[in-house]
Amino acid sequence: MPENSSQTPASDSVIQDALKVVETQRAAVKEYPGKAPGLVRALQTLGDAQRDAGDIASAEATYREALEAGKELEMPVEVMANVRTSLATLLDFSGRESESLAYYEEAINDHEALGGENTEVAAQLRNNLAMTYKCMDKFALAEQHYLRALETLENKRGRKSESVACVFNNLGSLYYAAGFPDQAKEMFEDGLQIRIEVLGDKHRDVAQSLCNLGTACHELKENDAAQKHFEKSLSILESQLPVEVTSYEAIGLDYIAMLEIIGEDNKAAAFKKRMEKVLATV
Repeated sequence: MPENSSQTPASDSVIQDALKVVETQRAAVKEYPGKAPGLVRALQTLGDAQRDAGDIASAEATYREALEAGKELEMPVEVMANVRTSLATLLDFSGRESESLAYYEEAINDHEALGGENTEVAAQLRNNLAMTYKCMDKFALAEQHYLRALETLENKRGRKSESVACVFNNLGSLYYAAGFPDQAKEMFEDGLQIRIEVLGDKHRDVAQSLCNLGTACHELKENDAAQKHFEKSLSILESQLPVEVTSYEAIGLDYIAMLEIIGEDNKAAAFKKRMEKVLATV
């Protein structure tokens, strides 16, 4: 993570302005305790500015101060939900996943209690939380949150939406990691079909879904199908070079490894030569 020294003059100006607002709100609360929500919101804004500037330590401290102030002053649920969401994601994306769990859970409960559009926010947070549990090998908890997120998003947006396809893809990855390739294949197929309908058959996310499906098919010894899925994926990405060069190379290497495993050495060597030629022109 970048440190304070990476802050630009513009970001420093934003932080200084936010600090001034926080101090103004602190003074207001001392005189009129009813203005407390303004202080918590000001701290949230300051924390966001510090986070965006790369000052993770200061952002964390500010969010924690906002939570403490909110607890003491009995803030409305929506105010606290936003602060808990910010702190949870900050900790999660900073590599401190286990510390983020409680804040995710609290934020999800808050957003679900608010209802309406907040339930979609809760579903997205469940998706994040499930990914965290998966990384910790807590597969049952991850599945529980993915399925809850899927149910909410399907009810809110309908089955044909990219957010639903994303959860299907994540569920597939979970089942694959847990050693259930049959279920993984089913989830990848569902996610792929939705993405083709929503995004078209040439989208980069369709290519990623094809790669995932190919991997599950290979695990199930369905190697002819696996090759077809990999080849379709690579064809899509090759048509979008140089933008998709990183994905093209990564999936290409996975394809070569799979071909070598199943004894298709000549095909692996031929594709490797082709890929090197293609990448040399990018």
